[in-house]
Amino acid sequence: MPSLFSAYPLGGLTLPNRAVMAPMSRVRAAAGGLATPAMATYYAQRATAGLIVSEGVQPSLVGQSNPGTPGLHTDEQVASWRQVTDAVHVNGGRIFAQIMHGGRVSHQDTTGFQPVGPSAVPGEGSVFTLSGPQPMPVPRALETDEVPQHARAYADAGRRAVDAGFDGVELHGANGYLISQFLSSNANLRDDRYGGSVTGRIRFAVEAAAATVEAVGAARTGIRLSPGGGFWGVVEKDAAELNIALLEELARLDLAYVHLEATTDEDVLLRLRRTWPGALIVNPTVPNGPTQTGLTEADHWLNQGADLISFGRGFLANPDLVERLRTGLPVARVEQATFYQGGDAGYITYPTYQHVA
Repeated sequence: MPSLFSAYPLGGLTLPNRAVMAPMSRVRAAAGGLATPAMATYYAQRATAGLIVSEGVQPSLVGQSNPGTPGLHTDEQVASWRQVTDAVHVNGGRIFAQIMHGGRVSHQDTTGFQPVGPSAVPGEGSVFTLSGPQPMPVPRALETDEVPQHARAYADAGRRAVDAGFDGVELHGANGYLISQFLSSNANLRDDRYGGSVTGRIRFAVEAAAATVEAVGAARTGIRLSPGGGFWGVVEKDAAELNIALLEELARLDLAYVHLEATTDEDVLLRLRRTWPGALIVNPTVPNGPTQTGLTEADHWLNQGADLISFGRGFLANPDLVERLRTGLPVARVEQATFYQGGDAGYITYPTYQHVA
């Protein structure tokens, strides 16, 4: 069984260990979706991860989900991200940008636009806005001839990410956002080529990935999926068939990796491991679930065939998580109240482990 602390070749990179910092929204961006010096500090502090995947970055204004999130659709945003990627690289790290189009998980009070989606079906729950949480509105169903431009938005953001110094990009195909909505059996009620059958429902994801590969190269392109996840009311009633078909199509593109969340039964995840011929990142615990990933969960999935393991909350409270796991040091618990509150507290104030003489 490979060790979490052994090196791994990923695309054109050599990762010094197999621990991946999972993408996590922190809503600390400045006005205009700009990255900040505090964001540079935050990611640089965690540069000992084998790979960092950034928080979700919107590829367009209509694709923005929440206030306070960063973008990659203007020249100013690209310039602002260079301080982040430079800081990570100076500290010896590697970083991919997660490209996240919110689709229907958005609000006109945030973007100035009616949210869009595969069908005019609202998500379940409330979305953050500048005036507080509000129910998600009914999205505008995209016309057939509009869909390709939203697929290409991932590629356009990918080009900008590379210009900003990122080592690659991860398409956010999970957790109920736009790609996940197209994959869904209840958010996608289309009867054109982007809906209906499994073949139709995976088409948007495949086109977005193919466009990104064309833009930045396969070695710089990954995708995150949450099979059967159920976030924001999204349902995949045929999760195994759907995701196997998707991985079979994505395999033709030779992506750098697929990043799976453990949002379905282990036997389904193992079928997906057998289907996917390339590098596989597994996030062993459900996002925001009761369990936090540790070395036991990591070793289990490395033994099951995963190549890399992503950690979310562990990296928030432990900038030196890899070293703590390697040497058996205590892992600090995260302060959940500070996840989205803004400011430096609970963001760049977590210390590395302090040894007592």
